[in-house]
Amino acid sequence: MSTKSRILIARAISPEVVEQLKQHFDVQSNQDDVVWTPEELAQQLQGKDGVLTTGSQRIDAQLLAACPQLKIVANMAVGYNNFDVPAMTAAGVQGTNAPDVLTETTADFGFALLMATARRITESEHYLRAGLWKDWHYDLFAGAEVHGSTLGILGMGRIGQAIARRAAYGFGMKVIYHNRSRLDTAMEAECKATYVSKQELLERADHLMLVLPFTPENRHTIGAAEIAQMKPTATLINIARGGIVDDAALAQALRDKRIAAAGLDVFEGEPAIHPDLLTVPNVVLTPHIASATKGTRTAMAALAADNLISFFAGKGALTPVNLLGGSGLH
Repeated sequence: MSTKSRILIARAISPEVVEQLKQHFDVQSNQDDVVWTPEELAQQLQGKDGVLTTGSQRIDAQLLAACPQLKIVANMAVGYNNFDVPAMTAAGVQGTNAPDVLTETTADFGFALLMATARRITESEHYLRAGLWKDWHYDLFAGAEVHGSTLGILGMGRIGQAIARRAAYGFGMKVIYHNRSRLDTAMEAECKATYVSKQELLERADHLMLVLPFTPENRHTIGAAEIAQMKPTATLINIARGGIVDDAALAQALRDKRIAAAGLDVFEGEPAIHPDLLTVPNVVLTPHIASATKGTRTAMAALAADNLISFFAGKGALTPVNLLGGSGLH
């Protein structure tokens, strides 16, 4: 009889990380990448001490009650809005996330999405593919300037700071930001970023980048009222989480050209997309791939694995999102 702790890997991950975990645990791995219902996930978790999740598996009081042996949930994502953290803490279950390892890759993608949106790349490619490009004219897909423009960042954590540095140093952009707490003066200087109110951010930004975590309080942080405060020439980029933006209100604003364009990597209720977003031309849509490089996705899985290994070695989690009584196993 194995004395190893039993681990479930809830979605397919890099094979080398699966092999790493097998050196330490009795592993059940969903490498077929079946998307389980909450009931199926609870069934798969029976007898498991830990689970590696990818951000799409909901860990709530109902699931925890059905899985009393569970001790740790290691999320392969920096965000953890799939966790009911108070319920996990009450049940004595450790939660962890994967910060830092995806910061630069996600910032790269955020900037790529900003540029694609500002310069109307998706629209123009569809036009070309449809065989509509017959001649040149001066305003053919004329978009917005990126260099020298004003970038507004809502949410100024690690990723927001990395985007600010790209904007200020690489493109000579004026960077303004709003955050729940202001950065210290040294970090503001490093990012060449100026703190402003949310209202001023909305009013001044040529490009508004959303990089804040999802919480119930942050739901629809950007809705019809906020969009109405933005410049009609502005673009809106969301690489944060679905639900930060009221997608229905945004689709209507894009249709009415109340703002110029939007770039979205995340959606409320994803992978379902609000149908109105699919019928407006001035939006760039990507399927939640901001951290999707092979190296980064492997590093994210490896950090989740390292959290499991450290926890079951009695050393505590490396990147915990909740504090439990005691220092590790319970």
